[in-house]
Amino acid sequence: MKVALIANPYAGGKKVGKLLPVIEKKLAAHHIDYQTHLSCYHGHILKIASDLNIKQYDAIAAVGGDGSNFHVLNGLLSRFKPEKIPPIAVIPVGTGNSFARDLNIHTFEDGIRSLVKNNPRWVDVCSFTQGTKKKYFVNILGLGFATDVAKTAQKFKFLKNFSYLIGVFYRAARLSCHHMELEIDGKPVSQENCFVEFCNSRFTGGNMLIAPDAEIDDGFMDIIIAEKVSRTTLLTTLPQIYTGTHIRHPAVKHIKAQKAIIKTWPGKTLSPDGEIFGVTPTTISVHHKMIRYLR
Repeated sequence: MKVALIANPYAGGKKVGKLLPVIEKKLAAHHIDYQTHLSCYHGHILKIASDLNIKQYDAIAAVGGDGSNFHVLNGLLSRFKPEKIPPIAVIPVGTGNSFARDLNIHTFEDGIRSLVKNNPRWVDVCSFTQGTKKKYFVNILGLGFATDVAKTAQKFKFLKNFSYLIGVFYRAARLSCHHMELEIDGKPVSQENCFVEFCNSRFTGGNMLIAPDAEIDDGFMDIIIAEKVSRTTLLTTLPQIYTGTHIRHPAVKHIKAQKAIIKTWPGKTLSPDGEIFGVTPTTISVHHKMIRYLR
């Protein structure tokens, strides 16, 4: 078995750079032939993935967090047809590692075991538009309060999951809502909005169970909409995200859909798979069982 090992040495507070020799040693112990590609700048992973000769590899491993996986996925899909792409492995050494949880991968050892087992699973991929261009995500795309939290959390990545808690309290103190017009599978929704999350998988921010009913191969995204609420209501409800019980709150809507078109006033920044990238308006679509991931 030959694997393209694409690593972001700065992911997880530079944890990847420290663990990479351990990961390479364990792969060699399992007689897995690997070729390591290190990113040198933000967005470099996308170029590395798009430049691969994928015919050489039996799998492509993203070593890092959700953002590293996002760039590997988009790099591959920017050049290759989905059915031609080898299975992708996730070796989670990043800040959040949310998507890996839905593959039952919680540690870098689990990621290595997925390569050893070589048991691929077809999963859904979501796309979102930016003008005439299209990008992809497998975890979650958010906007509003949740994205503002992600912006703040990026500054404290060295604190791992605690970075999200810092972001929550910082942004709650400066809470602002926006007007949203959303078309979900042809049905309009218009309201004042605190945040909205388009979820392919269940978790965000590491272990926050934002979409407890989401499945990565059911052909639907789970849309979580939080209406305009007070700071007090927001802060008292947010802890419920860790158990998934927030979806029972009267200010929260949970909708399964295959396509959504969203416009906001003012325009809002997007956060696909934890990356700060893109703005509204955008169209989000589900592509059923588009790509293979190792589990």
